[in-house]
Parts: sequence; C-alpha cells; structure tokens
Amino acid sequence: MRTTNRLKLARVAIPVALLVIAVVAAAAQSTSTIARNFDQVAISPDGSRIAWVVQSPPNESGESAGGSAIYVQDLKSPGAKPKRISAGSDNQAASEDTIAWSPDSKHLAFLSDLEGEGQSNFYVANVEAGGVRKLTNLKGYLADPAWSPDEKTLAFLFTENAPRAAGPLMPMVPETGVIDQKIYEQRLTLVDLASGKVRPLSPPDMYVYQYDWSPDGKTFAAIAAHGSGDSNWYVAEIYTLSAESGELKPVYKPSLQIAVPRWSPDGKTIAFIGGLMSDEGSIGGDVFTVSATGGDARNVTPGIAASPSWLYWDSRGKILFTENIDGQTGVSAVDLSSGKISSLWSGPDVISTEVEGGPTVSLTADRQSSAVILNSSTRPPEIWAGPIGQWKQITRVNDGIHPAWGQLKSLHWSNGDTKVQGWLMFPTDYDPSKRYPMVVVVHGGPAGVARIGWPEVFFNTYDLSAHGYFVLYPNPRGSFGQGEKFTQANVKDFGYGDFQDILKGVDEVVKTLPVDDNRIGITGWSYGGYMTMWAVTQTNRFRAAVSGAGLANWQSYYGQNDIDEWMPPYFGATVYDDPAIYARSAPITFIKNVKTPTLVLVGQYDGECPMPQSREFWWALKTLGVKTQLVIYPGEGHEFLQPEHRRDVIDRLTAWFDHYLK
Repeated sequence: MRTTNRLKLARVAIPVALLVIAVVAAAAQSTSTIARNFDQVAISPDGSRIAWVVQSPPNESGESAGGSAIYVQDLKSPGAKPKRISAGSDNQAASEDTIAWSPDSKHLAFLSDLEGEGQSNFYVANVEAGGVRKLTNLKGYLADPAWSPDEKTLAFLFTENAPRAAGPLMPMVPETGVIDQKIYEQRLTLVDLASGKVRPLSPPDMYVYQYDWSPDGKTFAAIAAHGSGDSNWYVAEIYTLSAESGELKPVYKPSLQIAVPRWSPDGKTIAFIGGLMSDEGSIGGDVFTVSATGGDARNVTPGIAASPSWLYWDSRGKILFTENIDGQTGVSAVDLSSGKISSLWSGPDVISTEVEGGPTVSLTADRQSSAVILNSSTRPPEIWAGPIGQWKQITRVNDGIHPAWGQLKSLHWSNGDTKVQGWLMFPTDYDPSKRYPMVVVVHGGPAGVARIGWPEVFFNTYDLSAHGYFVLYPNPRGSFGQGEKFTQANVKDFGYGDFQDILKGVDEVVKTLPVDDNRIGITGWSYGGYMTMWAVTQTNRFRAAVSGAGLANWQSYYGQNDIDEWMPPYFGATVYDDPAIYARSAPITFIKNVKTPTLVLVGQYDGECPMPQSREFWWALKTLGVKTQLVIYPGEGHEFLQPEHRRDVIDRLTAWFDHYLK
C-alpha cells in the first residue's frame, strides 16, 4: 500500500501498487521551499553528455504549472549551457520525459505529448547533429524505452487504448453495468528505427512489468504475468522472449516478488531482486542470479543488513546495486565468486527515486562514471555526476531555496531484541526550554521506508514542523533498510510487533526531549492510514489522529481492492481460507475501544485502499459518538493529482492537530 513521488497531471511515470508513503513525498510548500523536481537523469554511454527531465517551474501557490522539459549538458565543453531537447519549440507547453540514450550516445529517445489530448508518443532527437523526428503514432500508455544493442530497434512497454495511466495509484475507472473484467495488457513492443514499423512482441494475454535486452540483442528477459496488471505483479515470473519470433520461455517462478531483471555481460545469467514487496515499484529484497535457461536461483546477498533496490552488472563477476540502508540510501557491489559486499557510497543525501521505482543511478557503459539526482532535507534536488560517490554538482536550478522546517536527526531504539531506526524532525524554531506537541507519521507499504529528503508534492507532513511540532518518522519491522528478515518480521502480525516498535520510539523521544506526552498525535497514508486506524483502537495515548487512505476491515477489503494478490504472502492464506487471521489485525474488530478524535481522508476512486474502507471506519466512530470527520476527494485515486486537493489535505490535517493538540 503506497504512494509514489513522481506523479504528473498529464501522465504518470511510475506504475505502482499498495500502501506507501515515503517521507520524501510532500504537498505544496511555502514559497521559500518551492523546488523544481527532477524526474529522471541519464548519462550517455560514453560519458560525454547528461540528459535530465525537470518539471516546469511552480506557480505562486507552489504547484507545478504542468508539463516537464528535457535538457542535455555537454560535459566535454566546460561552461557550456544546457540545451533543451524538444519535439516542438521552447515556448510550446508540453510534457516531455522518459528518456533513453542510444548506444552510440548520439541519439535520445523520449516521450512527448506535444500533439495534445494527453497522448504521448516517442520521438528521437539527434543530439549531435540536431533535429527531432516522431517515431510512433500510437494511442494508449507508453513507457520504459530501451535501444537494441545494434541501434536498429527501440523497445518499450505499451498498453493500447488504456483508459488511464498504468498503476493502481491512478483513479480507478468507475464500474457500472455488467462488469466484464476487460483487461488492458501492457505488452513489450518494438519499433523499427528506420521504417517506424511497430510490432507487438509479448503475448496479448500477458502483462509485462519490466524487461531487459540481452547483450546480443536477440532475446529479452522479462518479468510478466497473465491477467490484471495491477494485481498480478505479485505473482509475476521471469521469462525470456525471442526478439525475432516472440517465443516465450519460462525461466524462474519465485516464491515472493521479483523486480529488475538484468542480463549478465556474457548473456548466460539473469540477475534480479527478490523479496517480500508490498508494492509494485517499491523495490527491496536480496540480489539473486539464475541461469537464462532456467533452474534454481542463487541468493548472492544473503543476510545483508540492507534492502537492495536496483542493480547493474559491473562485469561478469560483479554486480552493483543501490540500497536502502538504515533509513538512508547507498550504493554497494557484490563479488559473485567470494560473496564479499563492498560499500561504494552511503550518506544522509537521498538518491532520488526515478521513473521505475527504487533509488537509481545512471551509469556509463564502462561503469566509470555516473549521474544521480541528489537531495537532502537541507538541500533541494539537483543533478550530480562523476564516479560513484565522487559526484560533482551539474545543475543549480534550485539555488536560493531554503528549508522552512527544523533539524532532522536519525534515532535508534530497541523493542526487545528488535533494533529500530527512525527520523525525528524538530520544530522550526526549536527552544529546548519549551515543551512541544508531537505527531507520529507512519510510512506506508508496509514494505516501504521513511527516508528524509527534500519534500515533493504530496502529503507534506514537514509543514507540521513550521507549526511547532516535533515529527517522528519511524521505520518499524516490515520496513526496508535492515535486510529481508526485518522486512518479513510483520508477516501474520500486522498491528502487533510493528505497532509496538512505533510506541517504543515515542517512548524514546518523550524520555529524551521536551515532548509533552499528553499532546501526541498520529497520522499516515495508505499502510500508514491503516496503522493510524489501528492505533486508536489499541491505545488512548494519541490525543488526535488523521487517517489517509486507511484500511478498517481486512475481510471486506480483500474483495474491494484492485491488488488483492499482495495479501496472501503477508497473511499466509486468502481471506476465504483463514478469515480469522485477517480479523485479528482489523481495526474494526476493536472499534468500540476508540476515544480519539479522528479525521478520515480518502480519494473517491482509490483502488489500493478503496473509499468504503474509510467510510466504514468513520461510520463506526460516528455511531459510537467519537469526534470524527470524513472527507472524500472527488475523482482522486490513491495519490492525489489535483493541487487544490493536495493542499486541502495538509490544511485539514494541520488544523485537526492544532485543535486537539494545542
């Protein structure tokens, strides 16, 4: 259960699934903190140029005016200014993004909706000689371009005539009349660069989530599943597909979720990340390898105290990977022969999540240089480049922008034998002689992580710091960042061990800092919204609560949501086989315990955490005489697209806590 940070009004770059709120997600900010966000960075294979996608400048209210633009920086010419790459002229409003360099570093493929009606198509720019030509003329959702090694073909993912952008974060299409279960499959598709001929490759009844060209360009490795794309990512398998015939061969059927298939340089092995992941696009687990012809997979990072999130072959015997580690991001390498893992970089800066989910680094063909989007709680996002960990700043589009929130500190505490990490934000004008209220913000997922970076565009709980609150962002068991054992520690235990981890964190803060234990609130979105509902049924310690896109009743939720396949790995069975395990963790089971004033917020067409879940909880509180309010946002899905709705969420949340905690 999650939300992402890369939503756009016209099209969405990340298809994702269930309940998360990464802490970096944020709503519109005060004028001094309005930053332009970068959606993607790509260094050319030869390292001579960097391309990036940057959102349009924000308007006076702090929201993007819509659209995004692509720029290319020539690294060979010191002092050269970035050049815009566009399907039109510089003054034409368009959303242009999703970039991919050709192997020769001379051409750049990208998506543009220049022709209007919200429809994007692929264009190719000759970066060296100049000129742009349109490559496709398709209707539907296009994503994830990749050039063939011989530069004759562009592969991409295509959902023909899609009624909405891919992913369950988007508003679901209203269901009326006879529900015919029409499924729109995302297919691996090829376009010939010379002729423009488009050829669907993967079967029409299969949804392809991710893929990779083999080094010889003859085969694809793909993660795919039959049936609905939103739900069946959780049961997807690895296949190979012939680039010529489309012949499909199964390679590996995992016991849990898998992501990021990548061919070895010799074309004999496929690496991937596998583990318990509650959301498509929120990636964490261990790094595995499997023979391209099939067989058992080998875990090459067993016991690692981190959660690998993206990977790259450095050589036949070494794999590089990005990771979430102890609430931060890092880059490491594993030697396949010895199993030795070496940390290449980690720190308080956040490597931003790009279009496919997970902290990502763009690497040159020889792996000697790279480009990243870096930000922190004190420094807005910019493009950096250089050898891994030795990056130098390239852009300065956010110079002069400063944070309006207080200091952040990483905390560690224990709950029995479980070691927990979290982040604490201080009030903006902190005075140690005063006592302050505090709000606990629970991230979603549950396989997510609170990482502290510059806030973006949804659910900006950083605003609470400027209103005089401490804000605690815990990473309880079930989170990424401490290894797969920690991530799986809440299986069949939602609301128990993880909730106690959170309470122990509250105890730690109250014990060491001037926080008034009688003025503590709790909030969260998605899984964080569920945990908020759960918290007020288990304790009266929280004096106010705001649940965003929460879950009240796991039994009814099972048949309402659009991504039900995520649940059996966590509960051990379907709701029909073991209803008691679902009832054990349902807030509605303990609803008569609630005394805490609770604000409930949800999108009208949320497919991940459907609106009836919030209404059921609100109705119970209303019936029992608990102070409550329900707000249903029209037309919205799991993560809100409309600027006025994003702002309203934070305004209501802050007003609710001000009323009950001050």
